[in-house]
Amino acid sequence: MKLIGRLILAAIVIAAVSFFAAPGVAFFAIRSAADANDAAALSRLIDYTAVRQSLRPQLTGNPAAQAPAPSFLEDPIGAVKRQFEQAVPQLGPNPDAYLTPAAVAALTRGEGRYASQRTATTSDAQRHDPFPEPVFWGVNRARMAVTDEGGSKTVFTFERRGPFEWRLVHVGLPDGVAPAPAPVPRVGNSGSHAG
Repeated sequence: MKLIGRLILAAIVIAAVSFFAAPGVAFFAIRSAADANDAAALSRLIDYTAVRQSLRPQLTGNPAAQAPAPSFLEDPIGAVKRQFEQAVPQLGPNPDAYLTPAAVAALTRGEGRYASQRTATTSDAQRHDPFPEPVFWGVNRARMAVTDEGGSKTVFTFERRGPFEWRLVHVGLPDGVAPAPAPVPRVGNSGSHAG
């Protein structure tokens, strides 16, 4: 009887540790999948739509775009104006530059805004793997930060999608301006030109 009680207690402790360690496991799984250039694994670990939406206002440098939209009752003109601004495609840095496997690997290593410059993953010998620090830990949401040598933090927000399944939904880049993206070679022929 004592043995069964200890086994049940051990199972509860293991389940609790696994429950709270799952976001950290997801972070390291993202880093590993990005290093291996495993797009299928990354698509299971990252909610690309949510991460794109989180990056877009950070890349434009418009603090108003990051603020919640005004209520129609409080500011009808501002609410209508915000709807028109969101309907017009924004020019500027493309958040997809941060979502390539090489850039995701660089983000997990604290390269912040310069991660978009990565076109290939770094070799094992050149790789610096900083350990993420927990910033916030809740039942359904967790945030972890990776700090670079200069003290700038890249914050990763994970959201629970199942008892032990977490997905990356937000990347908070360090303050500053995004560098100009590296030129991307065009693939294929564009055909005839409008004249």
